Amino acid sequence: MSPPGPRVPARVFWVGLLALAPWLLVPQGWARDFGVSSPSLSQPPQYLPIKARWCLAALAGASAPSGSAALPKAVQSPPPCLALEVPATERQYAWGLQMRPPLLPLHGMWFAFQPPNPARFWMHRTLAPLDIVFVRGGVVTSIVAAAPPCWHLPCRTYGSGDLVDGVLEIGAGEAVRLGIRVGTPVEIRPLS
Repeated sequence: MSPPGPRVPARVFWVGLLALAPWLLVPQGWARDFGVSSPSLSQPPQYLPIKARWCLAALAGASAPSGSAALPKAVQSPPPCLALEVPATERQYAWGLQMRPPLLPLHGMWFAFQPPNPARFWMHRTLAPLDIVFVRGGVVTSIVAAAPPCWHLPCRTYGSGDLVDGVLEIGAGEAVRLGIRVGTPVEIRPLS
């Protein structure tokens, strides 16, 4: 029996393992499949400029207490508007909101599809739960409320089952808080 080789100090072992952690969490084919050059957890998250907004005009009068007359327009507050990041490239679509801290209220990401697609989304490497809102023909067709993050593959995918013109990702609970439901009109306006 030969003597054991040199012993690796515990600190060196754990630092080495942490350096490999991104590759252990992310399968090797991930970069190829999603057009990402380096699937590393140390890579900074994607922050895109605010390029569009969705003002919930249909909900402006919904804040009046039930049984009371609607407030005069001069007293009503303006309808809430969501500030939206809009991905433009395949890579931006693939990265989405991965590795991002929770979204601020009234902030989200709008994924437009032209022509309409049967879009499916997952929560791989997403740090906070999201509401996923599916839109077709200017109307909300379905909502996935508080889709949970997923760190270990395989991850569940979410879709409406129908063709969609776009998908909106907002913080978990925002759809309920803002009164967004199936049938809510959607008009995404680009910012100049």
